[in-house]
Amino acid sequence: MMKLALISALAGSAAAFAPAQTGARSTSLNAFTAADLPGALAPMGFFDPLGFAEKADEATLKRYREAEVTHGRVAMLAVIGFLVGEAVEGSSFLFDASISGPAISHPGQVPGGWDALIIAGIGFAELQRAKTGWVDPADVKFDQAGALNSDYYPGDIGFDPLGLKPEDSEELDVMITKELQNGRLAMLAAAGFLAQEAVDGQGILEHFSS
Repeated sequence: MMKLALISALAGSAAAFAPAQTGARSTSLNAFTAADLPGALAPMGFFDPLGFAEKADEATLKRYREAEVTHGRVAMLAVIGFLVGEAVEGSSFLFDASISGPAISHPGQVPGGWDALIIAGIGFAELQRAKTGWVDPADVKFDQAGALNSDYYPGDIGFDPLGLKPEDSEELDVMITKELQNGRLAMLAAAGFLAQEAVDGQGILEHFSS
């Protein structure tokens, strides 16, 4: 069931925004320039055909990267939600296993009240992320809305329960690049899933089996 997958993913993402001790950040992470950004791989290299990074100052560049990594994480959860939700439809213990059909139709089939819980969970997760990365609005000038903390590295919300974050800066760049690449692929996949189901009304798994 799609909603079961979404609720499970949301619970995990909410926990991800809880502060945790991950060790001191490397000083190299605080030097944020386009030339030093991880995420570039051959043959494309640093792909920025419209020159957004070239025109951006450090603060703006950090916001761009924060947006990219966050959208990538949401997209990865969405792809899992599509596949798992459709795979278990009709067999889940939630809602009497009554939710079925393409994943894009699942939210409308959820009984009233659950949407409010999901929205509250998302709000809590976003609040924790904002507390970790953003300057308090009361301390920001009106023309600098959305400013990130100077010691905050985009995406580093302090969630590393398995201790996977490398201490070596080069190894960390490799891990960051892997996450970015998977997130970029997931954004394309999620967009494709949405478009395909909207066009023909069939679930993604139906397409795989047909």
